[in-house]
Amino acid sequence: MMIIALVSIWIIFSFTTGGDFLTARNISNLFRQSVFTSMLAIGMVMVIIMGHIDLSVGSLVGLAGGVVAILDVWQGMNPVFSIGLTLLLGLILGLWNGWWTAYRKVPSFIVTLGGLLIFRGILVGITGGTTIGPMSDLFYYFGKGYFSDITGLIFALVVGLAVIFIQLKSRKDKLKYGFDVLPLKFEILKIAVSVILLVVFILVFNAYRGIPIPLMVLAIFLAIFSFITNKTTFGRYIYAIGGNSDAAKLSGIDIKKITLTVFMLNGLMAAIGGIFLTSRLSAASVAAGDGAELDAIASCVIGGASLAGGIGKVGGAVVGAVVMASLDNGMSLMNVENFWQSIIKGLILILAVWVDIYTKNKKSAA
Repeated sequence: MMIIALVSIWIIFSFTTGGDFLTARNISNLFRQSVFTSMLAIGMVMVIIMGHIDLSVGSLVGLAGGVVAILDVWQGMNPVFSIGLTLLLGLILGLWNGWWTAYRKVPSFIVTLGGLLIFRGILVGITGGTTIGPMSDLFYYFGKGYFSDITGLIFALVVGLAVIFIQLKSRKDKLKYGFDVLPLKFEILKIAVSVILLVVFILVFNAYRGIPIPLMVLAIFLAIFSFITNKTTFGRYIYAIGGNSDAAKLSGIDIKKITLTVFMLNGLMAAIGGIFLTSRLSAASVAAGDGAELDAIASCVIGGASLAGGIGKVGGAVVGAVVMASLDNGMSLMNVENFWQSIIKGLILILAVWVDIYTKNKKSAA
């Protein structure tokens, strides 16, 4: 349904913008711009699945961007070391949020609301309220670089083969354990459509300048965290805690440890988002990441995550981020005023939550 909604949005904006929305250049820019929110959504969705929330990621993004800019521009540090230290900072700040939430039983809403203020205050203090830039060449490459056409085609081949293997293996496993599966001809059709869409997207990107480097990095993180949440014991524990924490505790799951780890991973993804945002803008400012936590939460909810916990997918959160970016991009092309953009996005968020609640109530009644 999310894919159908996304395609519908694209079709509507294609007509309302006179075809400008679906040009190769705009599609490339759209996905490159969605990387930042997608990075945050990947970390946030795991927090939400556990039944928690993190309001501090926007400020953490700004602080991470400020730190990496200070190390690169003011200190002249090697970009690799500056990135490494910034990622470590993200883990530490995530640990801070997780420790208060897991081991001191302070509600995550309060802990991360405090983090929102603390991290933003530290950013203003260490930067003196100034914009820091321009960044070195490596960061420009990360934020605005593109892979060659050949690299894009190789990527399409590798991912296409992976999709075929994963889908067929999933079907085999379901048959092995007696689960219902689609008829083989429909399964083949599903795989064919997925591969064709992948190839079309690669050709669209190649028609402009190639696959954006940030998008390729996002695809890697998407694959990693999808595997973690769907195929590992750690991932099953996240869903178990969010679905019923009391039952998870009685089952022997170390809730405190899992909660701490999830918040650390969320902090790491926020730091990565901060690095990419700073790289794309080639500068860090005290306003960077302001309100980004709301976009990340909205992306997760629109992507199917339940704020009550226990439900959500990493892939759905990324699709939700693309939906949010599509709305911003399309309305900007239509010259819609900013206040209308905020109103429309807010209404869509409320509608998404209502659909989630309505669906749950309907299932409970059944």
